Amino acid sequence: MVMNNAREQLIETTAALVEAQGYHATGLSQILKESGTPKGSLYYYFPAGKEELAAEAIAHTAQLLVKRATEALAADDDPAAAIPEFIRTIAHYVEASDFAAGGPLITVALESVTCSERLNLACQDAYRRLQEVFAAKLQAGGYSATQATHLASFVTAAIEGGTLLSRTAHSCAVLRQIADDLGVFLHIMPKS
Repeated sequence: MVMNNAREQLIETTAALVEAQGYHATGLSQILKESGTPKGSLYYYFPAGKEELAAEAIAHTAQLLVKRATEALAADDDPAAAIPEFIRTIAHYVEASDFAAGGPLITVALESVTCSERLNLACQDAYRRLQEVFAAKLQAGGYSATQATHLASFVTAAIEGGTLLSRTAHSCAVLRQIADDLGVFLHIMPKS
């Protein structure tokens, strides 16, 4: 992605750093250095500082996740095939990053649950948007709206938990097993 201004560069850099090392471990000096932007730009675009910037980075990450999920799920009409394939793609991405990336919301979501309402709300919104993508796919595949909403939460939780376990173990066997199991589960699950 080509950044066309300092604001976008700050957001993109923050999103990458927070995914790799978490919110608390990411300092403003590191963000400025890695983004190549002057300190004045940071406070010009984000007068409230790091928390405001991180909230924007979370929103940016959500937008990318929604786009990637929507595109990936469009590859197959059957959610029982499309969702597992999307999870396998995530596993490939986690491995390609040498287990430094994947689950870009996990760390900041856990870190912000009790210390930052702004970041917690940004994470809630990001997860809601991602769940809506899964719910739409499931509903288009014949599940009722209620069933699709419940399954979308389940799918999101399975992906996030599987990503965390995979990064921790330095093996994506768990994510791939989740993909396989979800495929079977969605295939045999009665649609109401």
